[in-house]
Amino acid sequence: MADPFTIRIFVPDGDPEGVRLIDRMNWTGLGLVFRRSDWSEVRQRSEMQRTGIYVLVGYRNEDDDLPTLYIGQADGVKGRIDSHHKDKDFWDWAAVFVSTSGGLNRAHVTWLEYALVKRGVETGRSLLDNGNAPQEPSLTEAEKADTQGFMKEILQILPLVGLRAFEFPKAVAAPFATDPLSSAQPTSRKRDTIIVPAQKDGFEETFLGQHCWYAIRISGGMLDKIKYIAAYRTQPVSAITHYAPVSRIEPYGEGGKYKVVFSESAKPIGPIPYGNAPQGAMQSPRYTSFASLQKAQKLTDVLGKS
Repeated sequence: MADPFTIRIFVPDGDPEGVRLIDRMNWTGLGLVFRRSDWSEVRQRSEMQRTGIYVLVGYRNEDDDLPTLYIGQADGVKGRIDSHHKDKDFWDWAAVFVSTSGGLNRAHVTWLEYALVKRGVETGRSLLDNGNAPQEPSLTEAEKADTQGFMKEILQILPLVGLRAFEFPKAVAAPFATDPLSSAQPTSRKRDTIIVPAQKDGFEETFLGQHCWYAIRISGGMLDKIKYIAAYRTQPVSAITHYAPVSRIEPYGEGGKYKVVFSESAKPIGPIPYGNAPQGAMQSPRYTSFASLQKAQKLTDVLGKS
């Protein structure tokens, strides 16, 4: 169990969506979170003259499920963010971290930049706009311990202001299901299967190749019920052709979507065509029982359509 902690958020202009100053008792750091549209005001603050580390957050394309991040550092963050305000269009908001005691120097923030980029790559929950991965700078043993402590504070604060890209995903459900056809035939009529639409490239590369599927919107009440996943392949196939047992379900991106990880590789089923017409369409995930799916002659049998 992680240690409990308290943070303090000060909203200087009274707008809870505007500039927020974040600190913690017995911490020498200060976080500033603000919208891009507030930069003209934020850049006037004295904290922007200090040495610090910052993260720019946004979406490069409107259909992206993962946020795009740029991680940077500077002796004075104001000048760097000024340049990013001109030449980086993707970001909508930013988080800046500085020291209230002047304890951060260029070597410290260079290490923080290195560590945040490395962690962002490892968690795989964002698209990094950084062109090159920075090299780890040389710090004394004491300096590294202090900077790691500062890093820990940053990682605790960022999820509370809406950025979980540096967290390793934790399963929200872990059924560890096995192949339902490996023993007795399934008989339960409880909804335990999610059917997902899949286009050709995604089906081959992800469903079959990576043994998982993302980014899916799943109803909260279904998260702990899903044991199996089935792929409905869109036109020209227009049929369910494969299924897989589910190992775990994890958050994916910042938009309330999920990643379903298989416990075994996908296997053929059916095919189960959409309906009586030669082609049909299913635009979003649907739920059924695996027993119903196995007996279905067409997808509309389990979706309740003619």
